[in-house]
Amino acid sequence: MPTILEIIKKTTDFLAGKGVESARLNAELLIGHALALKRMALYLQFERVLGEPELEKIRPLVRRRSQREPLQYILGETEFYGLKLKVDRRALIPRPETELLVEMVLAASADRASAATTVLDLGTGSGAIALAMAKGMPTGSVTAVDCSEDALALARENALTTGLVDRVVFARANWFAGLLVDARFDVIVANPPYLSAEETAATEPEVRGYEPGTALTAVEGGLADLREIVTRAPAYLNAGGLLGLETGIAQHPEVLRLAMIAGFNRAESRQDLTGRDRYVLAWR
Repeated sequence: MPTILEIIKKTTDFLAGKGVESARLNAELLIGHALALKRMALYLQFERVLGEPELEKIRPLVRRRSQREPLQYILGETEFYGLKLKVDRRALIPRPETELLVEMVLAASADRASAATTVLDLGTGSGAIALAMAKGMPTGSVTAVDCSEDALALARENALTTGLVDRVVFARANWFAGLLVDARFDVIVANPPYLSAEETAATEPEVRGYEPGTALTAVEGGLADLREIVTRAPAYLNAGGLLGLETGIAQHPEVLRLAMIAGFNRAESRQDLTGRDRYVLAWR
């Protein structure tokens, strides 16, 4: 019977042949998940011989990954801003780029950290941004909306497991539609769909084949939802309030122009870890 190390090597070669990036890491995480072992424990048991019952737990996970199903969906969880979140096909997988958006918004709102800051998360998906904002603003209150009831159900599950269920109110709404007309917030943050149909079609199989397309793609070349959010946000922001957006890298000139037309006092581009324009922060 094969050892754990032999199965890791075979799985690595198999996944690499299917075009999976970081095949060794994927192999270790899948095998560890199947055996209920963390990676360090896996390393300490490289010479352990696996029986058929254990191999039967590993095979379906490897098969799913070879079909380019995202690793996070297979494992059923991911980490975001120090929070362990459940993830599945009901919502996008939270990404490091969006974690950086949260960090930027929190830093830009540091002067409000001790106040009862009100936050609105538009298109909450798995609840990642809303829950991270609640964690980063212990005295704040967060409202999170999404047009998908399935996504909201997932977000509520994550609020419960992270212990933040009393800090976030979830509601079904299409952007601002459904909010009270007199609702006002200190911070509005969103990672809306911003890819064009052509850009979505060119993404990796993990993205275009498994993640919800409605959370990725917007009409008008990816600008439609950004346009609606920027145009309507000032009416829902308190004076001095902040809008934080994740965007496409080629959309900044138009988004900044829209922010000025909408009446924001200041708007600026911020860069991601690769130095590309990825975020827009605008102050009312």
